[in-house]
Amino acid sequence: MSEKRIMLGNDAIARGAYEAGVKVSSSYPGTPSTEISEFLAKYEEVYTEWAPNEKVALEVAAGASISGVRSMACMKHVGLNVASDPLYTLAYTGINAGLVIVVADDPGIASSQNEQDTRMIARSAHLPLVEPSDSNEAKEYFKYAFDLSEKYDTPVIFRTTTKLSHSQSIVELGERVVPEDKTYERSMTKYVMMPASAIGRHKVVEAREIQMEKDASTFPINKVEYNDKKIGFITSGVPYQYVKEAFPNASVLKLGVINPLPKAMIEDFVKEVETVYIIEELEPVIEEQVRSWGLNVKGKECFTKQGEYSANMLKKVINGTDDCVFEKAVSPARPPILCPGCPHRSVFSVLNKLKIHASGDIGCYTLGAVAPLNVIDTTICMGSSISLLHGMEKAKGKEYIKNWVATIGDSTFLHTGVNSLINMVYNKSSATVMILDNRTTGMTGHQEHAATGKTLKGEDTYAIDLAELCRSIGVPNVIEINAFDVQGLEKTVKESVNSDTLTVIIAKAPCALLKGQKFPYVCKVDSEKCKKCGMCMKIGCPAMTRNEDGTVKIDETMCNGCGLCTNYCKFGAISKEER
Repeated sequence: MSEKRIMLGNDAIARGAYEAGVKVSSSYPGTPSTEISEFLAKYEEVYTEWAPNEKVALEVAAGASISGVRSMACMKHVGLNVASDPLYTLAYTGINAGLVIVVADDPGIASSQNEQDTRMIARSAHLPLVEPSDSNEAKEYFKYAFDLSEKYDTPVIFRTTTKLSHSQSIVELGERVVPEDKTYERSMTKYVMMPASAIGRHKVVEAREIQMEKDASTFPINKVEYNDKKIGFITSGVPYQYVKEAFPNASVLKLGVINPLPKAMIEDFVKEVETVYIIEELEPVIEEQVRSWGLNVKGKECFTKQGEYSANMLKKVINGTDDCVFEKAVSPARPPILCPGCPHRSVFSVLNKLKIHASGDIGCYTLGAVAPLNVIDTTICMGSSISLLHGMEKAKGKEYIKNWVATIGDSTFLHTGVNSLINMVYNKSSATVMILDNRTTGMTGHQEHAATGKTLKGEDTYAIDLAELCRSIGVPNVIEINAFDVQGLEKTVKESVNSDTLTVIIAKAPCALLKGQKFPYVCKVDSEKCKKCGMCMKIGCPAMTRNEDGTVKIDETMCNGCGLCTNYCKFGAISKEER
């Protein structure tokens, strides 16, 4: 009897990779995809790594595939933008052993800067896309994706979403089956994309798409469930679960392969069912193609392009009723905030005091934009903070940026910030860049990176020295400072923004949530000395609140004893003591 487990979608994908005989996985952490690599790293048979960014990750996986072993890369949807350079060309070259790219979309923008739909990128790149609807399908479809990859000589995009990645369902475990390594055969016309080769390979891509569309109606993960034929649904992924909850007796065409679509199967379904709704979160990717074939369906004229769907929403729109499939629990509002003891708070408190604007980046430190710190003015994508500040300087001159800095984390700096800094050096910038080095990839759950000294599997490795890296690319002024040295930071920032020299300030202090981090101190308030001025409250530490009489109090169970608050009390009412 086979073993069954309740697994997260991300855990199930990792299990699918293991069972499919994957030998190499390279990824960059990005919620909601991060845990896939962390689960996969537990399988000793699979080489797993964190790459500096998604472009590198995909190129590593492609190299492994070309050499003859099954490989994969994982990233979130915006990470695919970074990897798009190799992605579009790999569609032309094809693969040797199977290559699957896991991309986690984020409908509802739970932890992202946008809500883009990877299915549209798959169409643009001429790549097949597979999408499961629960954890067991995640495991099984992942194995099937490698079969598709090798049958049609193409990378395959495996799309998941936040809901699938972080939901649990029962998974039936299988054995690991490792296919024989494929022999590498040198082929300039296949793997060397000079213009003449690319012209020829484009024809291959077109022929492959035509063949896959013909075959798609026979793919086992595209299924028709005929029931009541008065109403039917064409759907895929997690929305399939909503359809089954809201309309259990309806007919359903459930798509596992979203690109290319099974045209013949869809045409037959629409003929058989009286009213057909296309249920898909975000963009009308399926709908637009189905309508282009002249088929009568209902879609985005009824449903939104924004956010996650639900069974309740489907019933309300289609039946015009508010009868709920289940009552939705309302959780208390919990606005995101920097943790007690976070070194970023110290940096932003100084910048706020100096009335400095910050061009920001992707990470925990984006929270420096909100009250009461109010420092971050821009956040666009990984590494953009440095480039944006450089653009401001070239547009408006040095005087304009004397009250601006760029802030970026250590992992994000290695991801794409270093390229932007090279551009600053090359094009003679005199701006100030602050690398907030908290020794981890904090925003996605404390993953290792190239400057932490540990690999994904926890092995010791060389740790990139960020200061030496900056000096090696020509930054003339590099300053390392403790992030909690408020007076030193203030002096350093003042001098830097007013100088005519490109400066990198590396503010160093470990993330308060890092495993093994110890907090020997706690901060306490002497209420008799407290003048109720509120200066200490301006740093926005969640451990600090007010008593009814207006004096400040510190929750000792939350306080990490960083001592930042003591720097802002002029009356000595706050002290830092040993626990």
